[in-house]
Amino acid sequence: MGIMAYLANAETATFSELKDKLEASQGNLSVQIRKLEEAEYLTVDKRIVGRKPLTTCRITKKGRDAFAAYLKALTNVLGLPPKD
Repeated sequence: MGIMAYLANAETATFSELKDKLEASQGNLSVQIRKLEEAEYLTVDKRIVGRKPLTTCRITKKGRDAFAAYLKALTNVLGLPPKD
């Protein structure tokens, strides 16, 4: 949920940025990113920049739609008024 919430606002983020912002361990974050990638909720770009690996995650339309549906369902469960 944290990854999707962050990417819903930022659109893209590096692995390091997500790790820092979400205060997640490297292993846990890797597993979660892989699961979201398999669900096609985000895309992952891995490359070498200046001899260092750079992993960038980007939310997909499918991911954005799924996250919006999740937030709507959560709002309904909590009995909150819908947001326009």
